Amino acid sequence: MTTLIDPFSRKINYLRISVTDHCNYRCFYCRDEFHNNRTTRSEVLSLEEIARIARLFSELGVSKVRLTGGEPLIRKNILSLVEMLGKIPNINDMPLSTNAHLLKQHAQELQHLGVNRVNISIDSLQEKRFSDITRGGDLSKVIKGIDAAITAGMHPIKLNMVVMQDTNADEIEAMLDFAIDREIDIRFIETMPIGTSGIEASRQHISQADILARVEAHLKQDLQKIQLHDTDGPAHNYQIINSKSRVGVISAVSDNFCTTCNRVRLTAKGQLILCLGQENSVSLRDAIRAHKTDDEIKQIIINAIGKKPEKHEFDTNINNIELRQMVEIGG
Repeated sequence: MTTLIDPFSRKINYLRISVTDHCNYRCFYCRDEFHNNRTTRSEVLSLEEIARIARLFSELGVSKVRLTGGEPLIRKNILSLVEMLGKIPNINDMPLSTNAHLLKQHAQELQHLGVNRVNISIDSLQEKRFSDITRGGDLSKVIKGIDAAITAGMHPIKLNMVVMQDTNADEIEAMLDFAIDREIDIRFIETMPIGTSGIEASRQHISQADILARVEAHLKQDLQKIQLHDTDGPAHNYQIINSKSRVGVISAVSDNFCTTCNRVRLTAKGQLILCLGQENSVSLRDAIRAHKTDDEIKQIIINAIGKKPEKHEFDTNINNIELRQMVEIGG
């Protein structure tokens, strides 16, 4: 089996697939206030096209495929796609990233079809604040979705909280307690300057060091760092002693993880994005619709990986990504 190795000797074994660039929430750090998605159905990869690309990546050594959006659970026939992906040899890890608004009605079947774990975005436990951040989201539905995932036996379940100094930083401790009480994991995410909305939110940036200091003070314990596994994402994870929960921080800005990057992203429109913080990409949708063979498309993928940049440039140059909307590229 061919293995995808980038120019900096990093093994690429993790593909994030955005199944839609639409979302039923409008989080202010994810897209501009007046951003309206004008994507047409013909521009978006079909379920069969997504499954084909995932299969080709699996034949190139990718074993982890994460379904993202937008909000993936609003994609029509999403369960059919999950079933297709679950039948692809060598894909042994198929997590889902979701805002959990629709998770209650889908959790059991998703788990049955092979979605073994789930990451859930939740930036506040206060109803009004949650609604303000998401521009109309329903906190009660999200919490019901979290509890449904627990009941369905998904594991691990990770809560993702984007921490912002003047918006929700005072809830770090409450979010920790919420996760520990439910015996699930919690990850705090630094703001990232992607799109004008992300750039604006990054004015409220809080560093990993400051977040961890708050966590340790609240827990009254030092944290035990957990060793990363081969296909793990970018978080620095720690076991909370005398608890079944773990806490992590995704520190894209203050302590970037570029040297261990093992992933690429496929957008709903079929663009293969090599780095969240760089412009370079290649259209796999165009290759498929030009009736390229499997071998030809795999060579396109291999050539693209050969151009994966060493790192993002969040700290020196954001001009190349300021026009992106996070909701459109899958996070």
